Amino acid sequence: MSKLRLAVQKSGRLNEESLKLLKAIGISIDNGKDQLKASARNFPLEVFFLRNGDIPQYLRDGVVDIAIIGENLIVEKGESIEVVEKLGFSKCKVSIAVPKTSNISSLKELAGKRIATSYPKTVEKFLEKEGITANLHIINGSVEIAPNIGLADAICDIVSSGSTLFKNNLKEIEVLLKSEAVLVKSPKLSDENEAILKKIQFRLQSVLKGRANKYVLLNAPNDKLETITKILPGMRSPTILPLAQEGWSSVHSVINKNDFWDVIDELREAGAEGILVCPIENMVQ
Repeated sequence: MSKLRLAVQKSGRLNEESLKLLKAIGISIDNGKDQLKASARNFPLEVFFLRNGDIPQYLRDGVVDIAIIGENLIVEKGESIEVVEKLGFSKCKVSIAVPKTSNISSLKELAGKRIATSYPKTVEKFLEKEGITANLHIINGSVEIAPNIGLADAICDIVSSGSTLFKNNLKEIEVLLKSEAVLVKSPKLSDENEAILKKIQFRLQSVLKGRANKYVLLNAPNDKLETITKILPGMRSPTILPLAQEGWSSVHSVINKNDFWDVIDELREAGAEGILVCPIENMVQ
C-alpha cells in the first residue's frame, strides 16, 4: 500500500505543534530523538524531519508529498505549491522595522535605503507593488543586528511577539503579510496519495472546527426561550430539552470562541442560568 510522505520542521515550535496536531487527528508516530524519518503505526504516512528552508524544494521535486510549513515560506519559496488547509497555529507577521532612533517612519521613506532580510522575494514583490526601489542585503540568520552594525537602514523579518525587535531597539513600521502554519501539497502528488490526503484533510477540518468552537449548556425559563434561541443559532438550531422543573428547559448549542464572551453576556441578560461551557475535541460534519 502506498504511503503519504509528510515533511515537518526538524526542530522548533512548528515541529512540536505539527506532531501535536497529528496526534489530535489520531495518527501515532514512532519517532526518536534526532530521527530524520518516522512511520505512523496506524495510518499510511511517513514523516520526514527536514530543515524548514529546504521543504519547498523537496515538495517541488516530489521527494515529499505534503508538508506542514509556515505560510510565509510558501510566499517566499513556494511557487507552484498549493495550500490545502490553514492550520491556525504558529501565527506571525513578516514586517519591516527600523531602529527606534531612525527618522524613517513610513514605507515611502525607504526609497534608496538598505534593507536586510532573509525574505528577498517577498520584499521585492511588496516594494514593487508599492512603487518603491530599495537596496536589499540578503542575510541568513540574525537579521536584527544589521542596523546596529551599519549594514542596513531597516530590516524585514518574521515578528511573533515583538520581543526580538524590542531587545534590538527596533520599531515596526510596515506589515507585509500575516502568516500561520499551513498544510501544502506537492505538484507531483499522485492520485493514490491524493486520496490519503483527503482523509487527513477530513480529520484536520474536524479538529480545527472543534478548536474554533465551544459547547454550551444552559437552563432557561420557557417564556424566554425564543429570545435565547435567537442568540444561539448553533450548527443548525439549538437543542432544547424539557427539565424536570415545570416551565424550564435545557438548551444545548455551539458558540464560536471568538464571539464567546459577548454571547455569554447576552444570554445572561436574556435570562439564561446555570451556563456550562465545554471544549469540543472534534466537530464532524
